[in-house]
Amino acid sequence: MKSSGKPARPTHLVPPHGGELAELLATPEKCAELQAGSRDWQSWDLTPRQLCDLELLLIGGFSPLRSFMGRADYESVCARMRLADGTLWPIPVMLDVPEELAHKVGAGATLALRDPEGVMLAALHVEEVWQPDRTAEAQAVFGTTNREHPGVAYLLDKTHPFYVSGKLEGVQLPAHYDFRSQRLTPAELRAEFARLGWRRVVAFQTRNPMHRAHQELTLRAAKEVEANLLIHPVVGMTKPGDVDHYTRVRCYQALLPHYPQSTVKLALLPLAMRMGGPREAVWHAIIRKNYGCTHLIVGRDHAGPGQDSAGKPFYGPYAAQELLREHEKELGVAMVPFKMMVYVEDQDAYLPDDEVPKGARVLSISGTDLRRRLAEGRDIPEWFTFSEVARELRRTHRPRHQQGFTVFFTGLSGSGKSTVARVLQVKFLEVGGRPVTLLDGDIVRKHLSSELGFSKEHRDINIRRIGFVAAEITKNGGIAICAPIAPYQSVRREVRAMTEQGGGFVLVHLATPLEVCEQRDRKGLYAKARAGIVKQFTGISDPYEVPSDAEVVIDTTNITPEEAAQTIVLHLERDGYVGASEDLP
Repeated sequence: MKSSGKPARPTHLVPPHGGELAELLATPEKCAELQAGSRDWQSWDLTPRQLCDLELLLIGGFSPLRSFMGRADYESVCARMRLADGTLWPIPVMLDVPEELAHKVGAGATLALRDPEGVMLAALHVEEVWQPDRTAEAQAVFGTTNREHPGVAYLLDKTHPFYVSGKLEGVQLPAHYDFRSQRLTPAELRAEFARLGWRRVVAFQTRNPMHRAHQELTLRAAKEVEANLLIHPVVGMTKPGDVDHYTRVRCYQALLPHYPQSTVKLALLPLAMRMGGPREAVWHAIIRKNYGCTHLIVGRDHAGPGQDSAGKPFYGPYAAQELLREHEKELGVAMVPFKMMVYVEDQDAYLPDDEVPKGARVLSISGTDLRRRLAEGRDIPEWFTFSEVARELRRTHRPRHQQGFTVFFTGLSGSGKSTVARVLQVKFLEVGGRPVTLLDGDIVRKHLSSELGFSKEHRDINIRRIGFVAAEITKNGGIAICAPIAPYQSVRREVRAMTEQGGGFVLVHLATPLEVCEQRDRKGLYAKARAGIVKQFTGISDPYEVPSDAEVVIDTTNITPEEAAQTIVLHLERDGYVGASEDLP
């Protein structure tokens, strides 16, 4: 990436290391009082996003905010990117709760905010409770209501319907046990900059591993504005499917020695990103000002989610730069705009894409290609990334033949799921090398879900339980074979998303026709269902949603279980999860 020309030294920067911080942790005496009083209050276990938001509120990362937003601030931010008092602020920071809780905590009540283990982190003295129009919020903040935008999907499908606001008093910060020396609060980072004598600091926002192009980009940016560099990656919530923050931080640590000595610092930001593009770029600048930075690097499609399924970008490539440029003087944070950096082979160097000589050969590796190389165990060239970074990526992203994976069967009762699953289990056990677990529908119902019925709600709970176990097996390098009916598309997709975070997932649809399944029915369940004796029976009195995303589709009408299992093995072999076919029985 390259700047649009060397900028003059900005004269509008804030004094070194930012303005006043809104730090909200109470005194030890007040904390003890709040904890004692909490026995009589309603409690709310914060969601992962709310935990991130609360932490940044308590430590001043969201200054000037002193709590989750009230209604006037919320509506003003949505409409005009400003708090009700006119202060620039582009993203709503809300505490969403279920309707049941909202009806219990009217104005005057106090709500104990807790982490998932029940530890009290803060007290919210409730002043307002209201139900927002979240569709209107999505349109205002993200510029779309398309659920293919991850911020929209989260807002419309995962947030609760009511918002609560009021005075916030912090009791303690969320607990973190990882990378503690890099988890600096705004006050701590400002103090560190002062100790080092850093008066001009350019921040680099990232949610991905950094490679050679990023190192070149950030080094050029720091030199161009004569500032020190803060690598400030997000380690809260990022875009679904991103590399986990543990791996990323190890990659950043491996990259640091490739910068000139005493010019760079790594610190972590516990932010829950919204992927809000231009508005989010302004938000990032406000946050970095609170952390003591004077400049922010903003590249192409900063904090954008990319394209929709039709190939249309949600935001223009430089829309974030344009919006931040409008407001940088008011913010007191200077933008450092950069374009794409590319590797020019004959010069063995990275250049801005608009400075590449005509006819020069440019090399690149996309994110998809990098993932493919890792999955296949192929080399990652030195021109693309430093060997130390590649080594850290390989520690997490093992080749597919070393990864765990889940084979998830779905199909009507009598389609052959259990039989084919058992054959597949035996094939894997005979080869050896990875532990194999069979999660058959009937067995799971007996040992894991015995209290559940067959309503849609209970069926979904059962499948989520199977998915959770399978995801854990997969993450730890094992093979999970799941054989429930799993009639509903939405929960199957949930299980896929859960499992793919730690390894492979193959959906196998046994598309055996209903009449064949009925003919095979040894227990007479179909007959009882048609007679109304068995209720909510899939295919008769309850729907079966045919999967549109199955990797393998098999009709077992005229093939043996061994042939069906071998079809699955061949697919796994093609994708690299198992060895050559001659190694399997």
